[in-house]
Amino acid sequence: MQSRAFRLAQRAVHAARDRIDAMATRMLGRDFEERIDKVQRYAGESGIDPFGLDPGWAKYAIGVAALFHRAWFRTEVIGIERVPRGRVLLVANHSGQIPIDAMVIGAALFLDAAEPRVVRSMVEKWVQTLPFVSLAFQRVGQILGTPDNARRLLALGEALLVFPEGVRGISKPFHQRYQLAPFGHGFMRLALEMDTPIVPIAVIGAEEQYVSLGNLDGVAKLFRVPSVPLIPQLLLPGGQLPLPVKYKIVFGEPLRFEGDHDDDDAAIGEKVAVVRSAIERMLEDGLKRRRSIFFG
Repeated sequence: MQSRAFRLAQRAVHAARDRIDAMATRMLGRDFEERIDKVQRYAGESGIDPFGLDPGWAKYAIGVAALFHRAWFRTEVIGIERVPRGRVLLVANHSGQIPIDAMVIGAALFLDAAEPRVVRSMVEKWVQTLPFVSLAFQRVGQILGTPDNARRLLALGEALLVFPEGVRGISKPFHQRYQLAPFGHGFMRLALEMDTPIVPIAVIGAEEQYVSLGNLDGVAKLFRVPSVPLIPQLLLPGGQLPLPVKYKIVFGEPLRFEGDHDDDDAAIGEKVAVVRSAIERMLEDGLKRRRSIFFG
């Protein structure tokens, strides 16, 4: 006969498991497994797609992303229904010292959209030199940012996420938050060549997740990386985690452009300015409505 202590322990285990299951459902959604099953279409007989995406890795990556997206940052997602089906360029402002903003956008498109989308991000070439990191990025569907890779993905009907500010955006110091760096022109030439709509995205919150006082250019040059930010919070216990700021992701109306992708920089720059202005307007509107950094 089971002792009373054993029965109590058994009930406690079951109760804890039920709480964990309920928490997982709240984080991932009741249809998480169905959404994961749809990722399998990306993999061939080898179980890995031609760009290196491994659904097994992706499942755990999405689980981690969901924890940050829904619990840590408590992300508010606006206008996600505006993202059209088929190939699309997602163009967003970039910030936060490390690309958590990309992870949260990806989590939103996978977990919150009516149909789950696997978002592909264009990774800087220097990332490919980092041990393990380069493989991890590849296995969760991120790709080296070359024009050929981008064209191939769009031809397959994928959602491609680009940050035209590049390193200049993600490494901004705190006093320059929400000031957009100049946009590159590559994404616009790609959109014109591949006849692809552009969805502008405003990310609010990432600018405050790590408070950078500036960049240590000499150290960055020594280690051959684009930047090394000076972030005092990293010296505090638990400071390695981003601050639990309130994220807001705003998806704008799709923009379509016509013209020759080989046009001169002046003509392309005019079209780029339209996208940049759309993101600026969404940022300004979101910041006006924001009550606080941590509570939205």
